[in-house]
Amino acid sequence: MSKVLIQGNEAVVEGAIRAGMRFYAGYPITPSTEIAELCAEKLPFVGGKFIQMEDEIASMAAIIGASLAGLKSMTATSGPGFSLMQENIGFAAMAEVPCVVVDVQRMGPSTGMPTSPAQGDVMQSRWGTHGDHSIIVLSPSSVKEAYYVTIQAFNLSEKYRSPVVVLMDEVIGHLRETVNLDEYGDIEIIERKIPEDIENYLPYKDIENGVAPLIPFGKGVRYHVTGLVHNEKGLPTNDTKIAERLIKRLVDKIEKNKEDIVMYEEKGEKEGDILFISFGSTSRAVEEAAEELKKEGFKVGIFRPITIWPFPDTRLRKIYPKFRKIFVVEMNRGQLYYEVDRIVKMEGAVENINKANGEFFTPCEIVEKVKERIKNGF
Repeated sequence: MSKVLIQGNEAVVEGAIRAGMRFYAGYPITPSTEIAELCAEKLPFVGGKFIQMEDEIASMAAIIGASLAGLKSMTATSGPGFSLMQENIGFAAMAEVPCVVVDVQRMGPSTGMPTSPAQGDVMQSRWGTHGDHSIIVLSPSSVKEAYYVTIQAFNLSEKYRSPVVVLMDEVIGHLRETVNLDEYGDIEIIERKIPEDIENYLPYKDIENGVAPLIPFGKGVRYHVTGLVHNEKGLPTNDTKIAERLIKRLVDKIEKNKEDIVMYEEKGEKEGDILFISFGSTSRAVEEAAEELKKEGFKVGIFRPITIWPFPDTRLRKIYPKFRKIFVVEMNRGQLYYEVDRIVKMEGAVENINKANGEFFTPCEIVEKVKERIKNGF
């Protein structure tokens, strides 16, 4: 496959298959439906399995089961279905089952506007399921990046035994761009580690990096999987000390490895008047707006988190003091803004430019709002 014109949703499927995905379970929902359709078409040719479930709750359960049996597994949905998946995403986090969930966001709440773009699932992707845990959430801003990010989602899922969310939006999901996927021909594909000593196997052993190897079911080792607090053997327990260690490990295995996990992009000036922070498709409009503002004499920088969670706060803390004003641009009422505002310690420095009406940002809108906010000075 050299240069091809493909859709963002199609790039996700190509990336998943390249990463070794061999099981897909899902329920069709706009604007992610093409992912299910293409998985149904393509998986049989690589020895994979596709199954349409009765709903998103069952879809999430199915990919957890397939992963425990040793298959790299994925499902895809949009906001309403993502909400239904949350309990089982929590189960995957507690039981440490690798799997990938693609959420192609649309306007909400509830059924909202099914064919309209939005970025309103930022906080749901982080805190949608109950309890204390960390999670990895990646957000691409182009068709090419959708392919790459999906591969990395599987890699990180296997490496850290965690559900990983690919947080797209309708614009990227349905955007068509010409890409050369052969550029990623030598990309690393991480496979599940199988321990040599299976006789003394502990599926939840508290090892140094916090991630024990996972032996698939059917490989001659019996162990217990539960959403309850459990010991290193996987057996349920009410021991408070074990509970404390377990929850701490679930958080630390991701938060203490952020340098390995987080991805971001910086463009424009390294210091100056304005720092834009945006993600996904909105960052494309932000880049054009930045160019217009530069023509008018503003020194503008752009910080785009590709890894939304864990947020690349270490890097942001290093660069934000070099700018006079920070604008967080997103298609919601300010979800990423709250995280940025929490990190930035300059009073009044962070402002949000948001839109939640099912329409995509235009560069002109962003420029106008920036000028309006700073007309009385910084």
